[in-house]
Amino acid sequence: MNGLSDVRLTLRSQELAAGQEKALRGVKARNAPTCLGRWGLFWHRLHTRQALLELTPEQLRDIGLSRKEALEEGLKPFWRL
Repeated sequence: MNGLSDVRLTLRSQELAAGQEKALRGVKARNAPTCLGRWGLFWHRLHTRQALLELTPEQLRDIGLSRKEALEEGLKPFWRL
């Protein structure tokens, strides 16, 4: 390879890494509204986890979770991610 190809590969790998970081930030942003403070975030987690425990098997299947996964997430304390 010549030097230009090496530079292109390096730049492309940096773009991919930046894209992955941006995607992860997007996932975190979908979990709760960004305007929430710490207590609002805790409240949001508490209530969404409680709602997860109340879902029927059909609803869990719709969102792609098993009962075990729903229990693991739903029983987490509200201060844990």
